[in-house]
Amino acid sequence: MLTRRSVLASGVALAAAGPVLGAGSDTGAEVHVELGDDGLHKQPWFLDSFLELGDDLQAAADNGRNLMVIWEQNGCPYCRELHYVNFQRAEITDFIQAHFDVIQLDMFGAREVRDFDGETLEERRLAEKWGVQFTPTTQLFHAENAGAGTLREAEVFRMPGYLKPFHYLSSLEYVVAQDYKNQGFQRFLQDKFEKLREQGIDPDVW
Repeated sequence: MLTRRSVLASGVALAAAGPVLGAGSDTGAEVHVELGDDGLHKQPWFLDSFLELGDDLQAAADNGRNLMVIWEQNGCPYCRELHYVNFQRAEITDFIQAHFDVIQLDMFGAREVRDFDGETLEERRLAEKWGVQFTPTTQLFHAENAGAGTLREAEVFRMPGYLKPFHYLSSLEYVVAQDYKNQGFQRFLQDKFEKLREQGIDPDVW
């Protein structure tokens, strides 16, 4: 798992957990995803921070990046799908690593997290406070909101549940391009569908 220091220094680190053999990706090949002691799947580009979210967003912004928080839970089949399907696609993982620092939280975890408003509470209590009810839930925070004093001021987009690869990547693009300022996500998706069809690409089989 990436630490703040390794992100700033080299951007490369390995997760310490052991490998788990999973079902095939969409290409049919077997894939390996790290599984942590907490039962959550890990990616080598996840950030191991002090879980002070205001500082994490500020640090990301200082490096021209945004912040992503992914909520998961042990045994969640859709979390597994996120790792074994979405995160096996280079289009998605390359885009994430180019634009986001990523923090993974456990919806039923007991680690202490400092909210944007300065309150420190366990992961499970923060999940309740933030209205996180499904896993995986992906929250996106744009760099321009660094310094925000509340979740409402900091968060720009939320994926409450599993989204298939096309919609997941589109959500990330929507935030990075700041299109949330100009149009709703459904309009953004429709425009993207139309552009792909003009190029002869069928979005339904992406």
